[in-house]
Amino acid sequence: MTIAAELRNKTTDELTDELLKLKREAFNLRFQVADGSFTNTARIREVRRDVARVKTILRERAKK
Repeated sequence: MTIAAELRNKTTDELTDELLKLKREAFNLRFQVADGSFTNTARIREVRRDVARVKTILRERAKK
């Protein structure tokens, strides 16, 4: 099952919690990059895309 399909199976409250968690992770990753203590720069891209996926699904639900 793809990431988007897994997200679509979650409730709106669960998606909101997931969005908050992802935004916190992105914030922490930016600080780690600034410190120079972060090596997996691909994770930043993954988190940004996951945030976009969650926002897209929440927006689709809001339109209905």
